[in-house]
Amino acid sequence: MKKIVIIGSGGSGKSTFSHKLGELTQLPVYHLDALYWKPGWIPTPKDEWDTFQKELILKNEWIIDGNYGRTLEIRMSEADTIIFFDLSRWVTTYRIIKRRIMYHGKTRPDLTEGCPERLDFKFIKWVWNFRRDSRPGIMDKLNKYAQSKKIIMLRTTAEVNSLLDHISKNKE
Repeated sequence: MKKIVIIGSGGSGKSTFSHKLGELTQLPVYHLDALYWKPGWIPTPKDEWDTFQKELILKNEWIIDGNYGRTLEIRMSEADTIIFFDLSRWVTTYRIIKRRIMYHGKTRPDLTEGCPERLDFKFIKWVWNFRRDSRPGIMDKLNKYAQSKKIIMLRTTAEVNSLLDHISKNKE
């Protein structure tokens, strides 16, 4: 595992996992939310965003955490491992609400400074409906790479912790 893509719903734990995985593997971690959003929640223009990702995947090693479905293919095509957080809507929705409370008026570590935590109905709806609306397209992409990439599906917090434990033990 040298080029790892981590995807899943908001609130699934991608960023926390990426950080821990980066510590265990010593691979550089790139949180797409922190790279996409400029202070004040200003998005990166599409052409600039595409170019940035195409350059990023040329590096020898990386962990890239984030969905950004329009450009997901760029990252998946170059990854050797794809980890999909496929947790329940109850878990992910709870976590985004908890995160909003924890970081009220502050910027999360995986975001650009100047982007204080926020929560709106559109995001809650996206998280709640992620498995229904976004998962089928992700599954199609995963099936496309099933023969050429290592694909890991994580459906529970216990599976997430078990994978980290496994990686930690095999590192020693």
